[in-house]
Amino acid sequence: MSHTQLVENNEASIESESLGKKIELIIERLPPEEVTLIEIIALVGADSLMLLTIFLSLVFIVPVSIPGVSTVFGSGILLIGITRLFQRKPWLPKTIGTRKLSSEKLREGFKRALVWFNRLEKISRPHRLPGLTAEGVVTVVNNLSFILAALLLMAPFGFVPFSNTIPALALILLSVGMMQRDGRFILYGYLAIVATIVYFGVLIAAGTFSIQEFFQFLQ
Repeated sequence: MSHTQLVENNEASIESESLGKKIELIIERLPPEEVTLIEIIALVGADSLMLLTIFLSLVFIVPVSIPGVSTVFGSGILLIGITRLFQRKPWLPKTIGTRKLSSEKLREGFKRALVWFNRLEKISRPHRLPGLTAEGVVTVVNNLSFILAALLLMAPFGFVPFSNTIPALALILLSVGMMQRDGRFILYGYLAIVATIVYFGVLIAAGTFSIQEFFQFLQ
C-alpha cells in the first residue's frame, strides 16, 4: 500500500469517529520509537487543523518531560492559527517538521490526558452561544485568540507548574468550540487565556520582587 493510500485510509477511518476516539486512533498509529510533526500531520490529515491542535495540545494537560516538545508542538499550533487567520495552506519549516521526538513518552502523555479529554468532550454541545461562532469579525477574533494562546504556550515558563497546561487547555477549548460550533467552549477558552495572562503576570511580578530583594540583601 502506498503512503498516499495509507494517509487516505487513516483519514477515512478517523473521520467517522468521535473526537476522543479519533485521538485514540492517532495515538495507536504513532511510530514505535520516534515521530516527527510531519508524520503526525500525515496521521491526522492536513485538513483537520482543529483536530491536530487538540492532539498537539493534549500532551501538556498532563505534564510529561520530553525535550523540545513545547517548541515543536507550540510552533505547529502557532502556524495553524496563522493559516486560519490568513486562510492560507499549511506550511511548516523543515527544522520544526522533521525534529524527532520520543513516541513512547508522547504516547504515555497522550493516553493519560485522553481520560480528561473524554470527560471534557461529553459536556460539549453544538450551537450554544451562537454569537461566539458567527462568521466575520467574530471568526477573526477567535483566530487571534487562538494565536495568542499558542504564543502563551511557547512562553519560556515550561519549568513552572501549569505554565503549559493552562494555555494548552485554552487551545483545546477553542478548537472544540470551533469544531462543534459551541460558543460556550469558546468562552471558556477566552477565560483560560485570561487566566494564563494573570498567572504569567504573577510569575513575572514574583520573579522581579525576588531579584530586587536579592540585590537589596547584597547591599
